[in-house]
Amino acid sequence: MPLLALQSLEKKIESRIRLFEQRTGLRLVDEVRFIRSWFDKPISMGAVSPSGRMLARAMADYVDPEAAGPVIELGAGTGPVTEALVARGVDPARLVLVEFNPSFCRLLRTRYPGATVIQGDAYRIQHLLGGLLREPAAAVVSGLPLQTKPFKQRLKLLNEAFGLMALGAPLVQFTYAMVSPFPMRPADVSAEVSKLIWQNLPPARVWVYRKAG
Repeated sequence: MPLLALQSLEKKIESRIRLFEQRTGLRLVDEVRFIRSWFDKPISMGAVSPSGRMLARAMADYVDPEAAGPVIELGAGTGPVTEALVARGVDPARLVLVEFNPSFCRLLRTRYPGATVIQGDAYRIQHLLGGLLREPAAAVVSGLPLQTKPFKQRLKLLNEAFGLMALGAPLVQFTYAMVSPFPMRPADVSAEVSKLIWQNLPPARVWVYRKAG
């Protein structure tokens, strides 16, 4: 099948999927989207399925919905953590969703029309968001596959994220690994970790980092 015809077919399928979801409220096809994207770029995806509800809820629980400022989500995917943040009480208009996959970005804009969706490399958030935010962020919530990245790139992301956030605001990151996904070198950064969330597949932990004044 010619490339243009294949792209047209994919758009028609995605349109029908969105219509189905709007009518039924079901999101069972997210796993299909994730698996297809994972086969295309397995290293950049880091997971073959969206975060489970228990993991998404655990991440959202660290965000104070009353704290002033935007809430940034890195690697929003198909939106399971976004959904948990909204259920937590975060106004969708405060959400800044950064996602590299253009198909996922279109999906996020459909599901959360009040949110700001940025298509781009979340590991360059200072470049993407530095001129966009009008006030420090209340939180950064990340679903990025950090363990696939070099130490220096993770440290750079950590510093750039804190540069966009209010002092003491949480940087929330999940991981399948047993160790901290961010380097613990900065002396002014504190960290806490959740218990293992067995209900997620595979089981995961949530790490929370805060920078002191």
